[in-house]
Amino acid sequence: MELRALLPDALKDETEIVSVSVDDRDGMQLMIDRVTATDGMAPDFIMLSDPDHSVIDRYGLFNEDAPPNRPLPHPATYVIDKEGVVRYRFVEVDYRVRPSNAEVLAALEAAAGN
Repeated sequence: MELRALLPDALKDETEIVSVSVDDRDGMQLMIDRVTATDGMAPDFIMLSDPDHSVIDRYGLFNEDAPPNRPLPHPATYVIDKEGVVRYRFVEVDYRVRPSNAEVLAALEAAAGN
């Protein structure tokens, strides 16, 4: 899992990675089990279940074009500083397109400097 390798030691104490998914608890557990089986270890970051997509809606990420039986948000990455200010935002319609670790790390380092 790419996120596992994202943070250098210098940022680990000051940075928290949180994933938000529309999957319910059972769906989240299936994903955790799949990642654990593939990587040999469980994800080491917080994974939040948002089946009613209230958090996803708050950020304007709900994908209106998703099938009704499988609501999928637009994939997004945010860097939010300690004061709650969004310092970096990456939102994409294509779920296969994600920012690189280098891009996210640069945003984290910039936010830490503010």
